[in-house]
Amino acid sequence: MLQLTSHPDDLSTAVNLLRAGELVALPFETVYGLAADATNPDALRAIFRAKGRPADHPLIVHLAAAEQLSDWVTEVPEVVWRLASAFWPGPLTLVLPAARTVSPLVTGGQTTVALRVPAHPVPQAVLRQFGRGLAAPSANPFGQISPTTAAHVRRHLAGKIAAVVDGGPCLVGIESTIVDLSREHPRILRPGAITSDMLAHHLFLAGTVTAAAPRVPGALASHYAPRTPCYRIPAGLTEAPFPGRRTGLLAQRPANWPVAKFWLMPSQPEDYARALYAALHEADDSGCETLLIALPPDEPAWAAIHDRLCRATRSL
Repeated sequence: MLQLTSHPDDLSTAVNLLRAGELVALPFETVYGLAADATNPDALRAIFRAKGRPADHPLIVHLAAAEQLSDWVTEVPEVVWRLASAFWPGPLTLVLPAARTVSPLVTGGQTTVALRVPAHPVPQAVLRQFGRGLAAPSANPFGQISPTTAAHVRRHLAGKIAAVVDGGPCLVGIESTIVDLSREHPRILRPGAITSDMLAHHLFLAGTVTAAAPRVPGALASHYAPRTPCYRIPAGLTEAPFPGRRTGLLAQRPANWPVAKFWLMPSQPEDYARALYAALHEADDSGCETLLIALPPDEPAWAAIHDRLCRATRSL
């Protein structure tokens, strides 16, 4: 695996690899993504092989600018331009009716396509030079902890991809918010840094996700999960749930009972999101037999964190 930097020469190398149908991990503001030419079926299949990703799990296509949307969708409703003006470039993915030219490998065999314009300067530079859309799911084995550093990518995908561009730690730290605009009533299908309150200024959101909603990345019951058995616990638990085990704890305050390893998590949701996956990677590699996560406040600002933790952990 080539180790690349954000230097223009290295980014040109990354673009040439992508044009040749290779996989290149790029830093996004959300998490590191495993980028491939979204118009190349062989490159798309390589994503599924490298990640061990189910073939019906759709991919998000990343674009350099909103003006490229017409290449990927049947129509661009007016609400899309409002959202694009407010949140793009940024961590918001929009689900829209797919153009007939979009590969079923991208859509997971559905009639919709998920699209985003990223804010990170590295994929922006690569996309402008590449000239086409890039499919880029998280650069990790399917269902496991998403990577927020190049070291995470190297640890889990060495030998499976052509290169990784090291752009430092990701600034948002969790995956993008996904909003379905393919049906009459818009819905959030995956919460993220763009919250429902932020979106409510620009469109009316339906509350419930129905069975008819499109499949989207990160919506399975188990996802973002450490290899180590991991349990969510209520904040303020007064006694150890697994006495005698070497236990690690991620919490916003120390436990009242001894733990082998402790990770102090930030008090603000944006900071917590930025730290979460790095803490989970470290905890997973710590040698602990069990990991416990004390849930943060059950408030709207923490919705994306709760979503990731509930998918990454088991109930106690």
